[in-house]
Amino acid sequence: MCDPPTRPAHDRGQAVLLLLPAIAVAVLVAVAVGRAGREIDDRARAQAAADAAALAGVSGGRAAATALASANGASLLRFTTTAAGEYVAVVVTVAVGGAHASARATNGP
Repeated sequence: MCDPPTRPAHDRGQAVLLLLPAIAVAVLVAVAVGRAGREIDDRARAQAAADAAALAGVSGGRAAATALASANGASLLRFTTTAAGEYVAVVVTVAVGGAHASARATNGP
């Protein structure tokens, strides 16, 4: 049997130099994925809050829309009401984090 080749003493620790960039890239990818996930979550929460606020605004007006948006973690940015006879249409825009969403609701056809 042959003896395994021996390494010179100055070759020790070279793998660390190769692993550091790989670890740095892995950390950057993890941060990017986390940030993207947060943005997706903010958009979904903003749309849900906008839908709820618009529906509440049809029957309860701006105060109800503001309360429901706030209960869903959003802030009401815009509230517009249009009345046509007995029917009311409401358009709202809300913000959650950096995401904005709009929704429209009506009590008519």
